[in-house]
Amino acid sequence: MNSDGSLERLHVIFSGRVQGVGFRFTVQEIASRYSLTGFVRNLRDGNVELVAEGTEADLIDFLDEIHESRLKRNILNERIQWKPSTGEYDRFGIGHS
Repeated sequence: MNSDGSLERLHVIFSGRVQGVGFRFTVQEIASRYSLTGFVRNLRDGNVELVAEGTEADLIDFLDEIHESRLKRNILNERIQWKPSTGEYDRFGIGHS
């Protein structure tokens, strides 16, 4: 993570009961409150993948809001990675890669 205001990439794999419960749509709605790009999508193994790029502060707030939402009861585990932003996305959407 970088605290100088530069853009970062947050990559999260959520596991639990995260498919078929409106998870992706709720994440997209939360993302719309921030200046983020990236995607959220279902994976074949039943997990959900999230890739978001933005400032560190926005990404932390975004992840905190996911944790505080109704989704928290569906998340059993998450694997989080922080990486440098690639700038490859122009918006945040569902199912994009």
